[in-house]
Amino acid sequence: MSPTEPFKWKHFLPEIILQAVRGYCRYALSYRDIEEMMLERGVEVDHTTLYRWVQHYGTEIDQRCRPHLRPTNDSWRVDETYIRIKGVWKYLYRAVDSEGNTLDFWLCAKRNEMRKRRNGFSVKC
Repeated sequence: MSPTEPFKWKHFLPEIILQAVRGYCRYALSYRDIEEMMLERGVEVDHTTLYRWVQHYGTEIDQRCRPHLRPTNDSWRVDETYIRIKGVWKYLYRAVDSEGNTLDFWLCAKRNEMRKRRNGFSVKC
């Protein structure tokens, strides 16, 4: 890939290509899911083209974004607290690393819902 003009001679705008590659790399979606999402936005692109874009631009995007991400370590714990939001009491669970930075959070109305879930955070009640 040419570092000066990575999108030269491409049929689609760079913003569209980057949005599709980021959508695939960031979220657990298939190429056909991304194809459907792009079609909903009015962009008709085939899933094989998306595959080629991810293969071509994915590693470059990762190398350019990696230095800007906040570093985390492998040590973390979950905090639980009971807070009031707009007059309603809720349980707030936070995954915190050893430096006190919040990695993820989960807000729930019932206390034992966290123990029932086996596959982690990022689900709202």
